[in-house]
Amino acid sequence: MANPFDAINPDVFKAYVFWSAVLAAKMLLMSPLTGLLRFKNKAFANPEDASAVSKKLKPKLDDPDVERVRRAHLNDLENILPFFVIGFLYLLTNPAPFLAVNLFRAVAVSRILHTLVYAVVVVPQPARFFAFVGAMAPNFYMALQTILYFMA
Repeated sequence: MANPFDAINPDVFKAYVFWSAVLAAKMLLMSPLTGLLRFKNKAFANPEDASAVSKKLKPKLDDPDVERVRRAHLNDLENILPFFVIGFLYLLTNPAPFLAVNLFRAVAVSRILHTLVYAVVVVPQPARFFAFVGAMAPNFYMALQTILYFMA
């Protein structure tokens, strides 16, 4: 088998790096969003954080707005981190540039939409489901194509 790194199309690699950076930035923004909601709702997880705002505040671990953002962040970790690996491995299969770029784009846009409809402006189902599948399906496709490519 030829060196798979020789097969990486520079334009596809550039798209992968761009959309990976967008997703990394998106994940990094989830922590400040959680913090903002903690302050807004006075829902601090630790006694020292609560008492820093007011000596009367007690830790509050069940604020629905904070927990929704935390779940969205956890969902990002469960779905975006695998994309970083799967997307890179998919690069090594010499995919069609148009398809690869649009798969990367679909994952990123879907993950951003997922956060928007789940944690920022809550939209009823099936909006979150479609946003989830919009990223899961391309990730699964890229994983399957990579497995089949390197199985041969």
